[in-house]
Amino acid sequence: MKDIQKIPVVSKQLLFPFIIITSLFALWGIANDLTNPMVSAFKKVMPELSNTQASLVQFAFYFGYFFMALPAALFIRKYSYKSGIIVGLTLYASGAFLFYPAAAYQEYNYFLISLWVITCGLAFLETTSNPLVLYLGDKETATQRLNLAQAFNPMGSLTGMIIAQVFVLNALKSDDYTSEAFKALSSNELAAIRENDLGVISVPYIALGVLVLAIMLIIIFTKIPKTAKEDKMGLSESFKKLFANRNYKQGVLSQAFYVGAQIMCWTFIFQYVDNLNATYGWDLTATYYNIAAMISFLTGRWIGTALMRRIDPSKILMFFGLGGVICSAGAIVLPGMAGLISLICISIFMSIMFPTIYGIALKDMGEEAKIGSAGLVMAIVGGALMPVLQGSILDWGGDGFSDIKILGYIPEVNFSFILPLICLAVVALYGYSTVKASK
Repeated sequence: MKDIQKIPVVSKQLLFPFIIITSLFALWGIANDLTNPMVSAFKKVMPELSNTQASLVQFAFYFGYFFMALPAALFIRKYSYKSGIIVGLTLYASGAFLFYPAAAYQEYNYFLISLWVITCGLAFLETTSNPLVLYLGDKETATQRLNLAQAFNPMGSLTGMIIAQVFVLNALKSDDYTSEAFKALSSNELAAIRENDLGVISVPYIALGVLVLAIMLIIIFTKIPKTAKEDKMGLSESFKKLFANRNYKQGVLSQAFYVGAQIMCWTFIFQYVDNLNATYGWDLTATYYNIAAMISFLTGRWIGTALMRRIDPSKILMFFGLGGVICSAGAIVLPGMAGLISLICISIFMSIMFPTIYGIALKDMGEEAKIGSAGLVMAIVGGALMPVLQGSILDWGGDGFSDIKILGYIPEVNFSFILPLICLAVVALYGYSTVKASK
C-alpha cells in the first residue's frame, strides 16, 4: 500500500470543485438537525399525538432516502453528477416551500409529506456527492477525503440545531403552559396557539428553501468535473457485482444500523432531558445538550480523520463502535447528569462512522460504485424505522417518559437507548470483520 501520509487528500487542481461539493454536506446537515427537534415540537403543539405518532416525523423524513436513492443513482448514471445535484436541490427547495400550505391547513400529514419531499432531494444530493468526493483524488486517500468533506456536515447540523432552538422551540406558545393548563384553555385559545405555533415551525423551512435556490444558481454556473468513466457498465452487471460483494452487503447493513443509532440519539435526547427535569426539578434546555453532542461529534470527526493518516480506517471503526456501545450502556444505567453526559459522548464515537462505512464498502469499486452508492444511501432508512421503535418503547406505560421502571429503577426513556447500543455493536462488528478480511 502507498504511504498515505505522502499522498495529498485533495490535489490543488481539484480543490475548488471539492469545496463546492463539500458545501452541500453542510446544507443537508441543516435539514437533518432542524428536523430532529420537530418530534418534540409537534408533540407540544399537537398534544393529541402519541410518542409513536410524533416520531413519524423521522419516518417521513428518512424514508425519502430509501424511496429515492436508487432512482437518483439511475438518473446520475444516465446523465451526470451535476444534473443529479440540480434535481436534488430543486426537490429540497420544493419540500421546504410546501411547509407554507401545511401550516395554513394545520394538517400534520401535510407536514410529513413536505419532509418526505425534502428528503427525496437529499437522497439525490447524497447519492451524488459522496461518490463524487471519493473520485476527486487518489483512491488511497478516498475514505479520508470523504471524512474531511463530511466534517462540514456537523457545521450545518449545528446551524440547524440553533435555528430550531432560537426560532422554533423558544417561540412556541404551547410550551409556555403545563399540560394541565393547556388542556384548560378554551377552544378559541387553543386554535390561536396552534395557528401561531405551526406558522413558527414553517418559517425556518421556507427560509431554507430560499437559501437552497440561491445555492442551486451558483451550482448551475459552476463547472463540475466529469470524473466517472465514460464506458458504462451494464445495469445487470452492476447489480451482479454488488450482490456478490460480501463486504458491500455488510456495509449497507451496518450503515442502516449506524444511521438508526444517530437519529435516535439526536432525537430522543429531548425526551431524556425532559425526564431529568421532571425527576430532579431541573430546568435544563435540551437543545444546548444536543449542541454539545454535535460539537463532540465534530471534534471526533476531525480526530478520526487525522488518525486515518496512520491507522487503518477499519480498526478506527471497530474501536469507535465499541466506545459507542459503552457510552450507550452508560446512558441506560447511570442516573442523572452522568447518564446525560454518557448520551452526549456517544456522538464522539459515531462521528466517523457514516463516511468510514461508506468508504470501506465501496473500496476498489469501479463503475458499479454509482449503484452501490444508492444502496448505502437507501440504508439511511434505518433513521426512519429505528426512532419509531424507540418511540413505541416510550409508550409502554403511557404518554410519559418514566411511566414504568425497567428492573425497578431504569426509566423507559433511558431503557429505550438499548436500541442505539445494539446498532453500534453491529457497526463495531463490521469494523472487526473488515480488519480480519484485510489481513
